[in-house]
Amino acid sequence: MANIKDVAQAAGVSTATVSRVLANHVSIRVETRQRVLEAIARLNYRPNLIARSLRAQKSARIGLVVSDIRNPFFTAIGRAVEDAAYEQGYSVLMCNTDENPEKEELYLNVLHDENVAGVIFSPTQQFGASFHQSNSKIPMVIIDRQMETDKADLVLLDNVLAAHELTTHLIQNGFRRIAGLFGDASATGRDRHAGFLQALGEHALQDAGVHFISPRIQSGYDAALRLLERKNRPDAILTSNSLLTAGVFQALRDKKVKVPDEVGLAGFDETTWGQLVDPPITVIAQPTEEIGRTATELLFQRIQNPDRPAHRVILKGRLMEGLSSVKAKSPLHPAAD
Repeated sequence: MANIKDVAQAAGVSTATVSRVLANHVSIRVETRQRVLEAIARLNYRPNLIARSLRAQKSARIGLVVSDIRNPFFTAIGRAVEDAAYEQGYSVLMCNTDENPEKEELYLNVLHDENVAGVIFSPTQQFGASFHQSNSKIPMVIIDRQMETDKADLVLLDNVLAAHELTTHLIQNGFRRIAGLFGDASATGRDRHAGFLQALGEHALQDAGVHFISPRIQSGYDAALRLLERKNRPDAILTSNSLLTAGVFQALRDKKVKVPDEVGLAGFDETTWGQLVDPPITVIAQPTEEIGRTATELLFQRIQNPDRPAHRVILKGRLMEGLSSVKAKSPLHPAAD
């Protein structure tokens, strides 16, 4: 079994340099770091993580706490975080809160007891107040959820802009009675609702129904059925996450509603199924790889320098047009009614 001296010899560096690379020390040159990592991979070197943790008074593990691992958005972020952490010699402990503050508190305590080096976290609405009052020293990066804090870095999507773009797309494709289904579990749904209303207002349109609901497939299905039962039902539905989109699409299919000729559909988050169904679903694709890697990089920076100022990174989504929102005979950019 290879040891740290073998790695140092293969990379042409000292054992101290190998240790600094394993500890993600910022002073290591990029070329040197790459040479050491290649030697580690070539020799299949596995550092003694327990001994390293005792010396450094922290483990070579980070925590990832998300609200719903079934949501493809968090699954994709989890993969990106794991990849980025592994490249730095860290492993990831993943926890799922189900938007439950009690589970959230439980898992944060577990991660604290496990002496993780830091946490990447998608918090519940209730977390904000307790976080401001806490004296936790665990380095932390918040993802996906807007929070006013100087204790943690944030990596967010510009949700207002993204929802505005998605709503405008529907309007430009001839839809006028647009309903919106938004998750009620965080500020994300409220921000996307704000962008939705902003775009409607710019075209002198009123919403055709708005529901703030649990961001689950069944909730989307039930809300869509209620919308379809209205006498003046919407001609398009916008959803704020992929689980709600799946529920709405299932309801439209069960009611034999033609998409998009009778009711258009557009939502958030790129998924495999969304491109395989007929018609393919129009979505705002979030940069999950960038979110996960940026959050991990910020976390490692905070681990190295816990007192540095908090950073806030705002990313943009990308509109992926599918046939679910494009009427066959509608003009591409009609004037607003």
